[in-house]
Amino acid sequence: MITTAKAKINLGLNIVGRRNDGYHNLETVFYEVPLCDQLEVTPMDAAAPGGDDCALTTTGIPVEGDKQKNLVVRAYNLLKEDFPQMGRVNARLHKAIPTQAGMGGGSSDATAMLRLLNDLFALHLSDEQLEARATRLGADCPFFVRGRAAYAEGIGERLRPIGLSLCGWHLAVVRPPVAVSTREAFALVVPRRPQLNCLDVVIQPVDTWRERLTNDFEQSVFAQHPVIGQVKQRLYELGAAYAAMSGSGSAVFGLFSEPVDGLDQRFPDCLTYCLAL
Repeated sequence: MITTAKAKINLGLNIVGRRNDGYHNLETVFYEVPLCDQLEVTPMDAAAPGGDDCALTTTGIPVEGDKQKNLVVRAYNLLKEDFPQMGRVNARLHKAIPTQAGMGGGSSDATAMLRLLNDLFALHLSDEQLEARATRLGADCPFFVRGRAAYAEGIGERLRPIGLSLCGWHLAVVRPPVAVSTREAFALVVPRRPQLNCLDVVIQPVDTWRERLTNDFEQSVFAQHPVIGQVKQRLYELGAAYAAMSGSGSAVFGLFSEPVDGLDQRFPDCLTYCLAL
């Protein structure tokens, strides 16, 4: 069985409070975009020699770290706890979503794995049950169960679907060759409530977002990695109606009324994508 795992962008992201459990409460709008990883899962031959219950191979953009700690394998292990009858599987993940970019690639991969296993082994889990399990893998994982535009609160797991469509816009994504530590990004943010809630802003025309929609991570991240702020400014110079860092970075996106030509030449040391929404 094979599926795609789409990326997301954050349309505004405000850190509004610090929690007793060490996490932060936030307000954001998640929007799924057609930049996709591909995940394929096949049952392992019963005669295969002993080894990992979920054998993961990766292609495309390199994935660092122990594969058995990858969110795809963790998703398998999570379901295996509740459904020990699940067989061993081979999983092949082709990465196209940039890593450490704030675009939810790992979270989307994990949720795609939950959905594939649910179908492959006829577990009959509802979307609500999948969302509950996805929350245990990561705060933004539940969003990818349904993938509809949603306003998120809490640590990102409390979702309210919204009727937002960016159809007709063109999305430019630029990921500079720098890594941003999510833990460090949170540590440097001073929680506060914005003057305008991001949900109230995104229901207005995109052309009104520039001065009203904010990502609270940008101030500290741009100070540490000026190149990310420079990418955002350059996207505005190219004519973006709205540009912002996604999540805690390092990817920056811009919304354009027309396709952007030569994006890779304009940002020669970066990963670049131009997508029709």
